[in-house]
Amino acid sequence: MKITPGKLSGLKAVANSLGVIAAAAMDQRGSLKKALGKEKGSEVTDAIMEEFKSAVTEVLTQHASAILLDPEWGLDAAKKRASSAGLLLAYERSGYDNTRPGRRPDLLDAWSARRLKEAGADCVKLLLYYTPFEQVGINAEKHVFVERIGDECRSNDLPFFLEFVGYDPGGGDEKGLEFAKTKPAIVAESMKEFTKDRYGVDVMKVEIPINMKYVAGTASFSGDVAYTRAEAKENFLAAAEVSTKPFIYLSAGVSNAEFTESLELAAESGVRFAGVLCGRATWKDGISIYAQDGVGPFKSWLETQGVANIENVNRCLEAASPWFTAYGVESPEALAG
Repeated sequence: MKITPGKLSGLKAVANSLGVIAAAAMDQRGSLKKALGKEKGSEVTDAIMEEFKSAVTEVLTQHASAILLDPEWGLDAAKKRASSAGLLLAYERSGYDNTRPGRRPDLLDAWSARRLKEAGADCVKLLLYYTPFEQVGINAEKHVFVERIGDECRSNDLPFFLEFVGYDPGGGDEKGLEFAKTKPAIVAESMKEFTKDRYGVDVMKVEIPINMKYVAGTASFSGDVAYTRAEAKENFLAAAEVSTKPFIYLSAGVSNAEFTESLELAAESGVRFAGVLCGRATWKDGISIYAQDGVGPFKSWLETQGVANIENVNRCLEAASPWFTAYGVESPEALAG
């Protein structure tokens, strides 16, 4: 296995000295704007979005190997990241196309992989809502869509991070017990599909393959059982075993405590994950402080509780494996093409 110079350079830029991807995520747009507006009780301007993202980036990249931002409100924030932190930029529009069924993706109109690279991106990230239980025709469209982005990243020699998030095509409760029972299959089948070379994905950004609230015997357990602890560990392994590419976990908006417990269970299962891209689990509890008291108190909160949150995640990454070991090598230089 060989990797082109640009892809190799980009992957090294977003990993730490051990080759583990310990990245923060601050590419939230629609959900962040909604949350800020609810807390402020007023309109959320472009300046507010930029200021919030800049504060998170400035503080948390001191403790992260990289930051994921969006080119809509995150480019000023990118300039405030720690010099040691790499930059991933999101390519998709916030949300999804709601004019047709199937949660189809859309790209930002004014951007391309080339332009993201020119804006300073070390890597490109695409979010895709995906489930193997969707209509065949809809998934075929999504496969083609990802192939196109993979080819675009290849032609610009940029690493391609694909984030896929499962959903229920029938519109059921995706936080409920029944969806929790299907989540392991959704995650594993999605990883099995997009690890194929045809898509050009360099790193898969994947969901925790179980819902911790339904794992008996955990601190996050809510009372209804979807899986025993042993079954949960088997689900971690089943998803990981189909992957031929490095993969990292996303926090999916859960609490810091739940996400770190998930990572501890992943480690206990023996999964060789390459790190995390963790967003709301580190900074979302500071939204009300920013909305009510302003950026100064928010930065103070980030410097204390926000840093504590990201360090909780970083401690869990002691069990992570360098991204390049997914290719059976002991150093990234062994992959140089």
